[in-house]
Amino acid sequence: MKRTGMKQEIVLEDGFEPLAARLRPRDLAEMVGHEEILGEGKVLRQAIERGKAGSLILWGPPGVGKTTLAYIMADKMDAAVERISAVTAGVKDLREVIGRAALRQAQGKRTVLIVDEIHRFNKAQQDVLLPDVEEGLLILIGATTENPYFEVIKALVSRAEVVRLEALLDEDIAEIVGRADRRLTDEVKKSLAAAAGGDARRALNILERVQLLNKNEVTAADVAEIVQQ
Repeated sequence: MKRTGMKQEIVLEDGFEPLAARLRPRDLAEMVGHEEILGEGKVLRQAIERGKAGSLILWGPPGVGKTTLAYIMADKMDAAVERISAVTAGVKDLREVIGRAALRQAQGKRTVLIVDEIHRFNKAQQDVLLPDVEEGLLILIGATTENPYFEVIKALVSRAEVVRLEALLDEDIAEIVGRADRRLTDEVKKSLAAAAGGDARRALNILERVQLLNKNEVTAADVAEIVQQ
């Protein structure tokens, strides 16, 4: 890490894992928020815990745990994980994933395909997935910030359950940043929550930038300064 200029520009060393990645929950017990769909006794939670959840399209704003939930599901299913971005992947990439999934299936192993921003796939790309999702070769978990009923073809939506994840509450964000740094005061937690707007990743990124200044104590003023920058 180095700092240059008056604004103390932060440059991370190669291989540095962001705070948000290091704090990614590994199971449902560690997830914060979404009690309406993931609380104890809820149908989706029971299905995930039993490794029985099928294909899903997770719809919600950034930083609410869509990808985290996808990885937890895959772990409970004891499945291999393939992850691609609809922004950069094409039909060729999808066919390669399908080929690897077929090899795993022959060995008795399931494959979960996580597609970030699935709404960015065009119709031809989405059509490629249809038969293999329907036949169970792929367990599809699509993540999107856009309404899938408008942005994803009906045939694919019909093969996956749509799950809506709402923005995290301020108290959820406060709990998450508190786990990241137990020295934080309530004032700082509230400042981070207010700045995050329901996005846990944004809150943790702000906190990390403050921490990289190597201060002994994080203050609300530090948070405000980073947000302004």
